[in-house]
Amino acid sequence: MNRTDFLKTLAGSSLAMSALSSQAFANSGEGLQVEMAPFKQAPLPYDFGALEPSIDKMTMEIHYGKHHAAYVKNLNDAVKGTEYEKKSLDDIIKTIGKAPAAIRNNGGGHWNHTFFWEVMGPKKAAAPAGPVADAINGQFGSMDKFKEEFAKAATTRFGSGWAWLVAKDGKLAIGSTPNQDNPLMDISDFKGTPILGLDVWEHAYYLHYQNKRPDYIKAFWDVVNWDKVAEKLKKA
Repeated sequence: MNRTDFLKTLAGSSLAMSALSSQAFANSGEGLQVEMAPFKQAPLPYDFGALEPSIDKMTMEIHYGKHHAAYVKNLNDAVKGTEYEKKSLDDIIKTIGKAPAAIRNNGGGHWNHTFFWEVMGPKKAAAPAGPVADAINGQFGSMDKFKEEFAKAATTRFGSGWAWLVAKDGKLAIGSTPNQDNPLMDISDFKGTPILGLDVWEHAYYLHYQNKRPDYIKAFWDVVNWDKVAEKLKKA
């Protein structure tokens, strides 16, 4: 290779490296934009199959990976360029009545699902202990009576929604909310600080239980993380 050919090859290599560097920078910028999105989906605190047989692996993969992920994406899209882009999710939820429908629905979906994953776990405990057990027995008479009332709220929620156990004014209460609303929202008819929640949208159980919502509700008790419920009760 003579001197002229060598310089041409060197110039071409430099241009190629420059192009690659520019592309890498652009790609990193795209990643940075995603990373800077105000709302993010927290990692699932257990494996997708960890709640079987109560909640099957495929349902968890779709529920977390598709439904919840879509709420997060849609929420970020909805708040972009608005005052809500700088607010915390908790602050948005508490004044949701002033927000557009897209923020209400997707903000509620993100908050509710994040909460839902937290109050479940692979360690199966038949019943709570300590302050949670004392509070439930004191309010409802027994664990069985509590489960009966909670199941009624979850079963009778028409269409899609959630069943909740909340703390309010030093007491516990059971109720439900439609769609992706929750008891922290200013527009909710049922208010309080959630300490336990159950998703009764059909996508949460239909693959495994089909139309048998009561069977899904019964199986839910095997995967409740009572330690996390106790933490939430203490904070409430």
